Amino acid sequence: MWGLQPQMVTGDSWYSSKEKFNFLRNQKLSFMMGIAKNRQVARIPGKYTAVKNLEIPPEGQVVHLKKFGLVLVFQKKFKNDTERYYIMFLPDIKETEVITRSDFLTTHSIHWGIECYHRAIKQLCGIKKFMVRSSPAIITHFFCSIRAFVQLELMRAEALINNWYEIQRNLSLEVARDFILHYLNQKVGLKTEY
Repeated sequence: MWGLQPQMVTGDSWYSSKEKFNFLRNQKLSFMMGIAKNRQVARIPGKYTAVKNLEIPPEGQVVHLKKFGLVLVFQKKFKNDTERYYIMFLPDIKETEVITRSDFLTTHSIHWGIECYHRAIKQLCGIKKFMVRSSPAIITHFFCSIRAFVQLELMRAEALINNWYEIQRNLSLEVARDFILHYLNQKVGLKTEY
């Protein structure tokens, strides 16, 4: 597949579809994907229920995902008490059954890093915001956005910034401060004219 041999494919529930799961299985690729809370699973063949209705132990639960097959499902609780569900699949079903919570958490940590990268490159590096139409201009825009992210990551790695959002936050604070000071100076100037 394009010369790539990934150890694992990961994605959020937006990309979870039967077609994608079957494609990955046919390519003999392992995957961890988020799934919607209403996704139909069964502990007992034929008795399907929404994944949110299951009591999922911390070590995960082997279930039959409707129209796909056996997977290991995990539940992850986040700070705001929201719950998300993830399935893991390995081409050798016996290996799927021995995935540990530690394996899941390691994979989820990598998955979360990818999610953070996508959010940062959209919010901070403007990859979605371009006003060009030609292919070369679009490619140049993508290159510049990725290069901007690499620069942020280098600055973070060299401890010049604490996180990717620091420059944007500081710039916004400086612009807001300058605006307020300029406005206050105008107000003061108006009062002294009377």
